[in-house]
Amino acid sequence: MTAPDPTATPPTASPTDRRALLEQSYRSALEAVAPARLLAPHLTGERPDFVLAFGKAALPMLRAALEAYPGVPGLAVPPRGTPDLSAPEGAEVLPGSHPVPDGHSTLAAERALARVRPLPEGARLLVLVSGGGSALLSAPWGVTLAQKQALTRDLLRAGAAIEEINAVRKHLSQVKGGRLAQATRAQVRALLISDVIGDDPSVIASGPTVPDATTFADALAVLDRYGLQAEEGRAHLTAGVRGDVPETPKPGELLHVENTIIGSNRVLLEAAQGFLRGQGVDAVILGDTFAGEARDLAGFHASLVRSIRTYGTPFRGPLVLLSGGEATVTVRGDGRGGRNQEFALWLLQELGERGVYALSAGSDGIDGHSDAAGAFLTPDSLARARSLGLDPRDFLARNDSGTFFAALGDALVTGPSGHNLNDYRAILVE
Repeated sequence: MTAPDPTATPPTASPTDRRALLEQSYRSALEAVAPARLLAPHLTGERPDFVLAFGKAALPMLRAALEAYPGVPGLAVPPRGTPDLSAPEGAEVLPGSHPVPDGHSTLAAERALARVRPLPEGARLLVLVSGGGSALLSAPWGVTLAQKQALTRDLLRAGAAIEEINAVRKHLSQVKGGRLAQATRAQVRALLISDVIGDDPSVIASGPTVPDATTFADALAVLDRYGLQAEEGRAHLTAGVRGDVPETPKPGELLHVENTIIGSNRVLLEAAQGFLRGQGVDAVILGDTFAGEARDLAGFHASLVRSIRTYGTPFRGPLVLLSGGEATVTVRGDGRGGRNQEFALWLLQELGERGVYALSAGSDGIDGHSDAAGAFLTPDSLARARSLGLDPRDFLARNDSGTFFAALGDALVTGPSGHNLNDYRAILVE
């Protein structure tokens, strides 16, 4: 944890300003770590022969690269719904689908393979990877697209961790788990913006340029763990276990590839901390590796708030608690929302009448199945909800946090940010 700054000035802003402060911390941090800014220091050296970008930051990354290397051909695979899909000169843009791949994702993957396979030995391929690439660049192997779509949805609904989902996807794909890099003889330089806990490059976008330590047996075990039948997928994975189909490239292979992480959730939190301290408000980074159920994470954060208020430990308020990582939600209802709004609603439930100013939002601007990036809390959130006849427990039972915060007017709606650096949580403890 980052130690608090004892010289920081306590927040003295009005309630409206306190909420605005948290929103500003989120927006300014995203601006400080914009994809083009993260990429700029790395756009030096020899000119590439082709640039391939895929993920939620694909277009800003490709545009920055082609500004540095004008005239180089390129291909970007961003999510459909990205506000500006205009292609840089000399480049193609083929939007895909996220979080579940579709025919556009398959078309994009096939086009990417068609562009990198002919590159000769000695050519240079620049690959720009960001979160969401697993779904956006999808070339099913051993299953149909519809079967892979269903399996991805089932894994998401079951609450599987991203590492587990990726182990399965890698072994049902022609591009993931290092297979994209395996498909070309060119020298590959991959620059990655991490959206995963621990910043493991083999997990980011399912590691299309990274050797894969998981096996067909590991992928099969994930299906067993969550009780998923997926007959066609099981048949392909079982064939892989028998050695009837080749494994993904393993560590020690792909010697023609260099992978570099250029941005992460930690960088986002440090940018927010710098902004808040610049406003005279102390901020502590609790960590960027929080995982697990949103309910459990909210319980931990609520306990920390109570300890600070009651005992002044482990930190003395006033200050802002910052945390990142990625929560999960085991979906049991048919409501609208996502892990960040679910976290906020559980935090409200945990703290009750003694609420806080807080913001929980996804850095990509979209939280699950909703139009919001996340949600705000205020000390009177529970009282305002009761005045409207809203019971947080009812909405939690339906996984309907998005509807709850929309009714309160406390949803943060930004639209897609063109970025993806995991979750952002800021809690003001006074």
